[in-house]
Amino acid sequence: MNIVECAIKMEEEARIHYEKLAETTSDEELKRLFKLLAASEQEHHAALIKLKEGLAAEKDDFSVFSEGVCVFRPLIDTTNLRKELENDSDAYLHVVKEEEESISLYDKLAEETTDEAVRRVVTRLAEEERRHLKVIENIYSFMEAPKTYLEWGEFGHREL
Repeated sequence: MNIVECAIKMEEEARIHYEKLAETTSDEELKRLFKLLAASEQEHHAALIKLKEGLAAEKDDFSVFSEGVCVFRPLIDTTNLRKELENDSDAYLHVVKEEEESISLYDKLAEETTDEAVRRVVTRLAEEERRHLKVIENIYSFMEAPKTYLEWGEFGHREL
């Protein structure tokens, strides 16, 4: 299967997965997080389609592996969401690990391939995943910001 098509397929599956998680949870904060992650996956999906269009002129065959490898394997199970999130209540570690596994896959493929054109494409996919990981980190920071603040002593004991 074409490596770029594989990446696009996995991003679509990830988006669908996060949408299902948003529907499954009753926790409003998690629901909001999963919706933001689904939107992020959609943006990432669009970026990969743009990448694919840009590569069309370069080389058409970026076949690297079978279609069976191109499956998003979520670490959070929708059927038992509460148990999955016992030790990671905000799902952050699960989501980051999924992204890191994608980066690792592309880095490994880049290392193993002998075709220079394929190596360039796989390296670009790894870079795109790294950018996406930063987006996820920013989403997490955005979600956590209301819970963390610094109260300065000079503002704490004012007389009115």
